[in-house]
Amino acid sequence: MAEISTSGNCEDPPLNTGAADNNSSLVVCFGEMLIDLVPTVGGVSLAEAPAFKKAPGGAPANVAVGISRLGGSSAFIGKVGDDEFGHMLADILKQNNVNNSGMRFDCSARTALAFVTLRADGEREFLFFRNPSADMLFHESELDLKLLEQAKIFHYGSISLIEEPCRSTHLAAMTIAKKAGSILSYDPNLRLKLWPSPEAARKGIMSVWDKADIIKISEDEITFLTGGDDPYDDNVVLKKLFHPNLKLLLVTEGSEGCRYYTKKFRGRVTGVKVKAVDTTGAGDAFVSGILSYIASDMSLFQDEKRLREALAFANACGALTVREKGAIPALPTREAVLKILQNIPE
Repeated sequence: MAEISTSGNCEDPPLNTGAADNNSSLVVCFGEMLIDLVPTVGGVSLAEAPAFKKAPGGAPANVAVGISRLGGSSAFIGKVGDDEFGHMLADILKQNNVNNSGMRFDCSARTALAFVTLRADGEREFLFFRNPSADMLFHESELDLKLLEQAKIFHYGSISLIEEPCRSTHLAAMTIAKKAGSILSYDPNLRLKLWPSPEAARKGIMSVWDKADIIKISEDEITFLTGGDDPYDDNVVLKKLFHPNLKLLLVTEGSEGCRYYTKKFRGRVTGVKVKAVDTTGAGDAFVSGILSYIASDMSLFQDEKRLREALAFANACGALTVREKGAIPALPTREAVLKILQNIPE
């Protein structure tokens, strides 16, 4: 394990190596983990909310927990503050059997906070507190090299690409994992308010695009990244977003399901219809579902029938997550996913 580097005299807590040690199907997730502050009532703006409830957040961490809950092997690498929230988050990973030995704690910066609400019109509203937060101060010297080299899949987003030193750490982790034979998985997870400008966001997200083996994007992200092109046009997706090194490009369409593109085939898998309570974490649950499949069966890239089965599973993961409030609490077990799939007509 890499030596823990912190700012100030931090006493590092015992961390959990979990079931991920020496596992040939380990998925390592890199990036942010933070505290979401969610209104105690729904359908109001942040200003109108009477009170807030804390919940663990951060897409890469959600994916790590999702994979573990599905019975897979996962680890999280990232930085939080050496504060009560940071230690709470580390403990949540431990409770969910995620290897958190790659977490680092910063004495000079706090764990990031994000106020998030679902307004009456269905749109999510975000207000971030990162000035800077600990995740932005992750240094390359703090990386757990052994954990990175064990990864069968290395998964990441784009928020960790916004600011230095975290951006350089992110790029170094990608290089180390790739050199060790990992499949690189990328979910940009666009949060425009965190970037200096739309142009900076587009450039930053696309700066690592051609490195990824697997990319998952939403319809809105296609429109943004292509400068307003039709997200449903296969030619737009294939011409502007599919690159020669890509093994699998996935486009999520919410409750409608997803589209898939490989070098050999492309198609669409219908979603699972449920009554949505909270869409937070649905995309992360989908990613957890497909990565847990790929980690144990790399033939999916060449076998369309098996890929479609895996994507039906991933769609069901997303559907089950929106039926409950919160991301991590709502992430499903493998048994729950298989049960809902049994009730879907062929």
